[in-house]
Amino acid sequence: MKQCLLIAVLMIGISSCEKNINFNLKNADDLLVVDAQIESGKYPTVVLTSSFDYYSKIDPQLLAGLFVHNANIVLRSGPLNHKLKEYAFPLGGGYVGYAYLIDSSNMSTAFTGQFGKQYYLDIDVAGKHYSSTTFIPPLTKYPDSIWFKTAPFNPDSNKRVLMSKVTDPPGLGNYIRYFTSKNGESFLPGQNSVFDDAVIDGTTYTVQVEPGIDINNRISPDSNFFQRGDTVTLKISNIDKATYTFWNTWEFAQGAIGNPFSQPNKVIGNISNGALGAFCGYASWYKTIIAR
Repeated sequence: MKQCLLIAVLMIGISSCEKNINFNLKNADDLLVVDAQIESGKYPTVVLTSSFDYYSKIDPQLLAGLFVHNANIVLRSGPLNHKLKEYAFPLGGGYVGYAYLIDSSNMSTAFTGQFGKQYYLDIDVAGKHYSSTTFIPPLTKYPDSIWFKTAPFNPDSNKRVLMSKVTDPPGLGNYIRYFTSKNGESFLPGQNSVFDDAVIDGTTYTVQVEPGIDINNRISPDSNFFQRGDTVTLKISNIDKATYTFWNTWEFAQGAIGNPFSQPNKVIGNISNGALGAFCGYASWYKTIIAR
């Protein structure tokens, strides 16, 4: 009885302290959003879009209209300078997207990502200049072995979990991001895809690797499992600190959407002049395995 009385008093006290808070969300200027990457053994890709107003009605037509055109984009590494070219690609439903890729008519200056190299990105668009750098580190951290096992505490005997044994190289600063591809589908990052080695520096450990997810679709109760017979490719990318920081803060912000008790958070990119987004370098390792 005393506990019930205490709870009732607390509830009355809380309700008496309620106060309406009105946020005055002002319209902000559109900002350039940069999604740029270069991966070991692959050509760079850059997608430019524009931010939109908080009160905008989000639909396919709005999203398709956010692409930024006619930008002058130059990627540099050592003595090579390559100007990227804008290409269109279908999005489905009659909509078209755009990306800046290697200019196929000027392959003499084109280059792919290489381990241990720095890359410089310069963007000029609408009278403004933006720049960024990224580093593809040496490929030093990847699994010693990966295997599947039957999902524990699950009544479906066909469910599988992917396990990985990893040895972290001595010395702090080994950052990674991981992706999975199932049955030839696109690579998707894990819900929490980036990790540092602040706790596991120099150790060997075993960890479950959760399937990558498409954040545009509702996460199902089976999202933590693979299915027996699946062909799965695990992609581990060694990344620099700036890439880690961007995705770490981005995933924290994405996970906090709709949570009134979450801490304030800012996504930290590496593009100059107030642009949003990041230029990321990936030193990647791939391994394909079938879930038995």
